[in-house]
Amino acid sequence: MDDNTKPDGATEIDDYSDLILQGKKFTINEVFEYEYINISKVILEYLSSVKRSKKVDFSYEWFQKIHQEMFKDVWQWAGKIRTTELSIGIQAFQVQTALKQLEGDFKFWREEEVFNTFEMAARFHHRLVQIHPFRNGNGRWSRMLSNIYLKQNGKNPTRWDEKSLSQETDTRTVYIQSLKEADNGDFTKLIALQSVTFNDLQ
Repeated sequence: MDDNTKPDGATEIDDYSDLILQGKKFTINEVFEYEYINISKVILEYLSSVKRSKKVDFSYEWFQKIHQEMFKDVWQWAGKIRTTELSIGIQAFQVQTALKQLEGDFKFWREEEVFNTFEMAARFHHRLVQIHPFRNGNGRWSRMLSNIYLKQNGKNPTRWDEKSLSQETDTRTVYIQSLKEADNGDFTKLIALQSVTFNDLQ
């Protein structure tokens, strides 16, 4: 995974033209807080033990749907496949094909039980990050999808420290390094990170 962005490994927010929030000029931290409120609704819907988790099909359309649900209250680009190039991810014209290929690969992995549950989640997570289908929010979306997979398969979600992962921290450095090693076929560190789970999400 190439990494030419700030903070290390993240897509920098430098265009607020598609911001849905109105009434004032928002700081990055304020936007992040509104995003968190939006994302919390998805956590409640798919990961919380308070209500029964929805069964999902891990389809191309559902991949888009989750991103849209995560960011729809904040950004107009929520759930929309990007048409511009980023400093990370594959070329824009390849995104739709790559996501549909991942849909098929992931179905095969599950049906044939190619990997154990945590390795499956880590490999799924890694492919999603590699593709980087959206203008922003790709990391959080990738982690959400892999957590939904874990929840659907009787495991607790991975305990990602999203605040630390959004800043230049040691936590983020370790995470980005695990993704880079996965680029080269070594998933050991990413699987280890993916395996650190919440005991429960209330």
